[in-house]
Amino acid sequence: MAADLHLETIRGIMADFAAGTGLDPAGLQPQRYLWTDAFAVANFLELYRLTGAEVYLELARRLVDQVHQVLGRHRPDDSRLGWLSGLPEEEGKRHPTAGGLRIGKPLPERAPGDPPDPQLEWERDGQYYHYLVKWLLALLLIGRVTGEPRYLDWGRELARTMHARFLCTAYTGGPTIICWKMSIDLSRPQVNSMGQHDALDGLLTFLALQMEGTGMPDLSGEIKGLTALCRARQWSTDDPLGLGSLLHDALQAGQLIARGVAGLDDLLSALLAQARPGLAAYARRSDLHLPADYRLAFRELGLSLGLRAATRLQDLIVREKEHFQAGARLRELLELILEYLPLGEAVEHFWLDPAHRVTPGWQEHLRINQVMLATSLSPDTFLGG
Repeated sequence: MAADLHLETIRGIMADFAAGTGLDPAGLQPQRYLWTDAFAVANFLELYRLTGAEVYLELARRLVDQVHQVLGRHRPDDSRLGWLSGLPEEEGKRHPTAGGLRIGKPLPERAPGDPPDPQLEWERDGQYYHYLVKWLLALLLIGRVTGEPRYLDWGRELARTMHARFLCTAYTGGPTIICWKMSIDLSRPQVNSMGQHDALDGLLTFLALQMEGTGMPDLSGEIKGLTALCRARQWSTDDPLGLGSLLHDALQAGQLIARGVAGLDDLLSALLAQARPGLAAYARRSDLHLPADYRLAFRELGLSLGLRAATRLQDLIVREKEHFQAGARLRELLELILEYLPLGEAVEHFWLDPAHRVTPGWQEHLRINQVMLATSLSPDTFLGG
């Protein structure tokens, strides 16, 4: 298996990540970043699955707690103190996601009244909807592995907060959307537009959370709202990270269908049908021929991870064929998509070369590059395997 072949590489990557971000040994000022940490939780759980070593399960638990302690609170350079939710200290510890979670960006958020700066906004703190969805998935995964209900409770609590606070209008009298970036306290939009796949990512992850454990608090209202936001939308993209996300969403939809969730058949067909043209466009103009310093590893690795998700979806449809009404059509679409599997293999092969991981381009995005390479090499836990 590829995971066994790369086990020592993944161990090394995650050991360096833990040491370099203040997780193990614990640092006085841990460097937490929500997207990266969500993938890291999945990777530690995957190492636990592969090796049975309790140290990796403990690292996953510790990382979740550290994320909540750091990103669930106001920044050290902020005049505001305590939990983002405003809850008293002890109650906040019991409900660390009630006020959402900061991104972990280096610069303070844009203050009320300050003019927007589209470039600078990428370095400013706040809350990102699609990062929060990735954290929901991390909580879902660790809840499944440990059987501890607190993780699922925190996930559902975060889901309710997100849905209530990220809904806004793009312009006066305009339609309701999910603003993709909000202020740290969720009081105002920082970017008044919706990410292409935000409603889709949210819908599928909320559905998965709803099916786990006690199902309380109930997310039916939020799911209904997200379903409406997904209706008649176009998901096509030729961005490699977006394509990877789209293929992961397709796998999530297939997994939900196989578990008996109704009403997702048309959505799954649409996701696969719209992914293929984007893959063709990316293959025609991809940067995979360029040197390492001209490439963004984490975006490419998002695509390789998505293509791995497509192989698992193909297996799922064959194995659980009684659940898929349009199984033949889905298999045809997947065969077309999996023609691009060599793209993902080429990406992994390139970034496995140590010489490509000492360049300034790799080092500039070191932590996100590390965790996404590890996830792509051994993705079973992240993909729900």
